[in-house]
Amino acid sequence: QVQLVESGGGLVQAGGSLRLSCAASGRTGTGYSMGWFRQAPGKEREFVAAIAWSGGTTYYADSVKGRFTISRDNAKNTMYLQMNSLKPEDTAVFYCAVRRVGLSGVIRPPVAWDYWGQGTQVTVSS
Repeated sequence: QVQLVESGGGLVQAGGSLRLSCAASGRTGTGYSMGWFRQAPGKEREFVAAIAWSGGTTYYADSVKGRFTISRDNAKNTMYLQMNSLKPEDTAVFYCAVRRVGLSGVIRPPVAWDYWGQGTQVTVSS
């Protein structure tokens, strides 16, 4: 099993920044991919960003491209999401996810991921 704990959420004004962290523990092994998803009230959980084990391959949702940056530190088993130029429509619970394999194939649906954190709330006020 893999345990994931997110942190760094909070309330920020539009145009502001936040940095989310996700710490992985347990039977993480090596080679796993990590990702961020979000779920706004009344909406389905949606893909935000993903990063391969090496950190050399990343993917972003079109809605966050150019504003969010995903990164990871394998020595710390931790992933980050730097969020800049935040908008009210970014308000959601943000979830960290891990999948045992790489980022080839389908990665955007939540079912493509194996482990999930409990989520951290991000609220952007206008």
